[in-house]
Amino acid sequence: MAKVIIHATITVDGFMADVDGGVDWMFGFPSAPEDQEIVDRVVQELGAVVGGANKTQTIEDGEVPYGAIVKVPVFLMTHTPHEPIEKDGVTYSFVVDDIAQAVASAKQAAGEKLVSLLGGSISRQCLALGLVDEIHLDVVPLLLGDGISLFGGLGTRVPLERIETSAFASETHLRCRVVSKG
Repeated sequence: MAKVIIHATITVDGFMADVDGGVDWMFGFPSAPEDQEIVDRVVQELGAVVGGANKTQTIEDGEVPYGAIVKVPVFLMTHTPHEPIEKDGVTYSFVVDDIAQAVASAKQAAGEKLVSLLGGSISRQCLALGLVDEIHLDVVPLLLGDGISLFGGLGTRVPLERIETSAFASETHLRCRVVSKG
């Protein structure tokens, strides 16, 4: 059965984007082959993605999950129905207001592979519902001071068990299992 993961690059102060949603800060750090191997391992294991739809329910180039290197089904949360969109060999399905259904559909599509949750709101909702199995974070050595938080506003305690930690040229990679609450 598919595992559901939160996979994100964040700053030391826990931001996944600057206040305007920009992620330019993620680039330009020194890198070691081991850093890329860890990211590549996750990407190769992906079977589906769950994220949020943009306001116009379109798929713009800058909004394509994983920069279009992953050709897996994508399930996008929305508030209004929309027919699926096919772009560059990827099917984007829209799920109206039911995150649990989006995750269930993604897990079915992923088979034995991983389902990656993208975005703070999606990640927090799934954590609150107990739908997340693991968290994979690539932490860069930067303090943004302000921005869009990955976990800010979660509003509940979530116990974690560290599975793996590694650090190379500029990133620290953390992998934790979400400990079930009962």
